[in-house]
Amino acid sequence: MMSTLSWFVGLRYAFSNRREGFLSFVSLFSLGAMTLGVTVLIVVLSVMNGFDREIKDRMLDILPHATITQPEGLESWQDIHNQLISLRVSDSVSPYASPFVDGQGLVAFNGRSQALSLQGVLQKDAYTMLDKHLIAGDIKALSENRFGLVLGQLLARNLGVVPGDKILITLPELNITPAGVFPRVKRMTVVGVFQVGGQVDSHVAFMHLPDAQTLFRMGTRVDGLRLWFDDPYTLPGIDEIRSKLDQKLLLSTWQQDASDLFQALKLEKIMVGLLLSVIIGVAAFNIVAALVLMVNEKRADIAVLSSYGARPMTIARIFRVQGCVLGVVGIALGIAFGCLLAVNIGTLVAGLESLFGFNMFDPGLFFIAELPSRLLWQDVALVGAVALILTLIATAYPARRASQINPAEVLQSQH
Repeated sequence: MMSTLSWFVGLRYAFSNRREGFLSFVSLFSLGAMTLGVTVLIVVLSVMNGFDREIKDRMLDILPHATITQPEGLESWQDIHNQLISLRVSDSVSPYASPFVDGQGLVAFNGRSQALSLQGVLQKDAYTMLDKHLIAGDIKALSENRFGLVLGQLLARNLGVVPGDKILITLPELNITPAGVFPRVKRMTVVGVFQVGGQVDSHVAFMHLPDAQTLFRMGTRVDGLRLWFDDPYTLPGIDEIRSKLDQKLLLSTWQQDASDLFQALKLEKIMVGLLLSVIIGVAAFNIVAALVLMVNEKRADIAVLSSYGARPMTIARIFRVQGCVLGVVGIALGIAFGCLLAVNIGTLVAGLESLFGFNMFDPGLFFIAELPSRLLWQDVALVGAVALILTLIATAYPARRASQINPAEVLQSQH
């Protein structure tokens, strides 16, 4: 009975058309602040998820999903390749595999120099990986004995090179000649420039596999095999492949190779989420203010209810119900607006760009043309849960204050 009374009175206080203008404004302001906080947090987290997925998708076009390597290199890599082809994983096709050579060098051009990673791949693999990201040059120029290079856009810009330029590659090896000891140097030709939109653009260059084997004096050996899966995020059958490989072979995935970058992105998302949660905290304090004002306004009502036998717990529950209603309605509206905005943020920004004639993301400077967004329901659930917990905490003090009102003093002061 008392519980029903708490809900009835609490809902009546929350939704009644009060004539107290200032009190009504404070309640609406706290509801609006909660709605705004939840909306902003959902949208920002969705945009960060979109950037995270955009970076990963672009990097996974270039970087292998997994690699099989051996410290001394692979001589009979065709046998491992055939083993992978014959392997069936979870009723799906086996992962695509191709050989590669990975070496380090120092590139120099017109007095500028920079360390880089030289990746030797087959021409067909280079075309598959780089064709849609190529911004200058021609992948077909990567042919045997031409010693051509396809550079990342940031690397090419730092060196000031364009397709057709000759650059010098210094290798971490020494040549002993009658004239003295000199580092190995090879002149190579820039045949293309690609842009992925990540750290790959700043330190990676691709060349033809046979040229890389010649450059690094590997003969017929390769450093390993690159693996590509239908789903790079789940890597179906990776454990089965690991269990069937020779123990001397090392199998690593892209999550392991780029763990530092993605850990940094994850930490950035957490920190931004915590900072924006302050908005929800401010909304919770507004609920406290609204309930404290309500308690002061309803002292006579509380005294009457107490004189009719309402217990302090019942009085406290009335204001908890009112505060939770304000919070829950604000959270619900925030989730609705946040999800709607997160799903359509790209279209909305594009419309604003068209209307006002500006580009938020200049194609010449950024690797994306529109604002990416990826709504994750676990983020929505987390934001809603945090907001609800803060709302419950916010109602504690006003409810306790209401339960401690002495009805005798209030009724006596009315006469």
